[in-house]
Amino acid sequence: MSVSFEDYLKQVRLDRFLKKLGASDPEVLAKTVKHFSVREGEKRDRIVRSYFGHCGIDRIVCAITESLLATPKPPANAKILDVGAGSGFFTIKVAEKIRSKLPRAGFYAMDLTPTMLISLAKKKTQVTPFIGLAENIKGSIEEARNSLKIPKKFDAILSTLMLHHSPRPEKVFESMSEVLKKNGKAVIVDLCEHSFNEFRVEMGDVHLGFRPEKIYGMASRYFPTVKVEKIPGICCQSSGRSAEIFVATMQNHSENSVE
Repeated sequence: MSVSFEDYLKQVRLDRFLKKLGASDPEVLAKTVKHFSVREGEKRDRIVRSYFGHCGIDRIVCAITESLLATPKPPANAKILDVGAGSGFFTIKVAEKIRSKLPRAGFYAMDLTPTMLISLAKKKTQVTPFIGLAENIKGSIEEARNSLKIPKKFDAILSTLMLHHSPRPEKVFESMSEVLKKNGKAVIVDLCEHSFNEFRVEMGDVHLGFRPEKIYGMASRYFPTVKVEKIPGICCQSSGRSAEIFVATMQNHSENSVE
């Protein structure tokens, strides 16, 4: 039976959650949660705007939306999951664009940081948030389904600027492939490789971006169709430092498990 989001959060103990789901590096993940709880929290939306500006944000949202709506188009009642959704900044914007074409689409937002999900819940949007580990989405869904109405599998998955916070990014691709329906799509937007080591402290980053060919290699192990390209003319700007952005689109051609 479903409970309120507030009651659901009270039931979740992150240390036990990470252990149960077999997190590859709980200490790194705990530091990430602390960073986003203490240093950013409800300031996240403003921080993202400062990184990209309104034009950059619009281009990211359009890149994700166009990839999700490309042929084969998701069904009219598509279930769409945002992995590492944070405060829902991009989730909500993508949902608005998708629902202008698919009004019955359902959106779900998964993140490991309760503070971020509380910020999302306060926005009173038609997006269902739940606690989750990107390296084990299937297990996260199973845990959430004890309290919330979450689908077991999805027609599409998106992830924006989360991958570089994951201790084992390849596991994220594997994890996504496990919960996609037949012909489902996954779209990831993240930073290209850069040299700003201070981002590890300032932004809680685990990886200093990725080379597009490395992303292609990881994704190709789990998806038969993969495309990775830079988004031209847009960068993540921070105090005079600039990192390019890529978009990776993957498609699943077969069911990996019973829905």
